This record gives sequence, C-alpha cells and structure tokens, in this order.
Amino acid sequence: MTIALRRRLLAEFIGTALLVTAVVGSGIMAATLSPGDVGLQLLENSVATALALGALILIFGPVSGAHFNPVVSAADWFLGRRVGTGLTLRELGGYAVAQVLGAIGGSILANLMFDLSAVAWSSKDRAAGHLWLGEVVATTGLILLIFALARSGRALVAPAAVGAYIGAAYWFTSSTSFANPAVTIGRAFTDTFAGIAPASVPGFVVAQLVGLAVGVGLLAALYPDAGQAADQVVVPAEERDPALDQRP
Repeated sequence: MTIALRRRLLAEFIGTALLVTAVVGSGIMAATLSPGDVGLQLLENSVATALALGALILIFGPVSGAHFNPVVSAADWFLGRRVGTGLTLRELGGYAVAQVLGAIGGSILANLMFDLSAVAWSSKDRAAGHLWLGEVVATTGLILLIFALARSGRALVAPAAVGAYIGAAYWFTSSTSFANPAVTIGRAFTDTFAGIAPASVPGFVVAQLVGLAVGVGLLAALYPDAGQAADQVVVPAEERDPALDQRP
C-alpha cells in the first residue's frame, strides 16, 4: 500500500519547481546585492540552495521520496528492479517528466518574481571538458551519498546531508554542481547568474548520465545489496492506504 502516483508526481513537480526557484532566485538576488564580486555571489547562491534543498526534502520526502532529480529516480529504478523495491519503469517516466516540467516552471517563476521576462534563454556558455568532468564527479558523489544513507538506515538525515553535499559541491567542482538533468534544463530558461546556455545543456546531461553510471557501479562494489533499500530514497515515503486518497 503506497501513496497514489498522482500525489507523488505532484510532489516531485512542486518540489523541483521550488528547488529551481531557489537556485535561480538566489542567483538573481546575489548578483543584485553583490555586483562585481563573483565569489560572494556564489557563496550566497550556494548557501540559499543548500538550505532550500534540505527544507524541500523535509516537506516532500514523506510523499514522493523527494528525488527532484531524474538521475536519482533512474538509479532508484535500476538498483531496485530485481528485488521489487524502488520505482517501476512507469513511475520513473512519470517522475522524470514531472521533474523536468517543474524545473522549467521554477525558472519561469523566479524570472517573474524579479520582474524579468518569463522566459529568457541563457547566454552563459558552459561547454567545456573540465566542466563536464565536474558534473561527472558531482553526480557520482550525489548518487553514492543518497544510496549509502538509504542502505545504512540513515535516510532520515538525508535533508541535512544532501543539502550540505550540494552546497559544498558548488565550490569543489568546476561546474558548480548542477548534478541534475531536470535542473539543468530548467536553468536554460533564465539569462541570469544561474543560467546555462541551451547549447550547453546536452553536454551537461550526458556528463550527469555518466556520473549516474559511475555512481551505480561504485555502489555495486561498495554496497552490493543497495537495491534492497531503493524504496527508502531519498526519504522513506510513508505507507498509506490508497483508499485514503479517495476521501474528499
């Protein structure tokens, strides 16, 4: 007995939208408050993103698991498919669509909040080999962290741990740690501090998929039975009777 899929997809849509709103909105605010100081802008952007991510996982985790990220959902399906845990292939497709649409909506919302055009394609080119390598590292680390927490029974600390990791990865990766195909696509819709040029999106997404593969491979070596805990990612979704979803 699990929470109805429509409710989980809504949670993934809203959660991803608010995550991207936090990323883009804090980037706009940072550029406004600290003009000419890129280091301070990045600090402000990373702190706001880390705190918002932790809060959003707490809000939506009990409903959908708070993936907010297609590579996390894909790893959840892949690792759990043989033991019947985690997402089904149908659910994976629904999660990915909800996450991408949410990310686009979040970027548009941030633009509108700061009195910008709803959609302004980013002109910030991020196409370079060292940036792609940064995305591989960031995504690999994220997958390892999330599934190691689930496998070791520590999924309840995921809000703090995942927020801290993403906040730190802003600084130790050359790409500032997008580590999320949905967020990458969404950030192409804003020509602001956090944007990425549409032409740079495919390279980042490919690098993230490589990071997914590397992360899953390392999990297989370090935690061979990680799939047993796939239904605990990122935060265990509470078990509910589907009949409860029929009540007015």
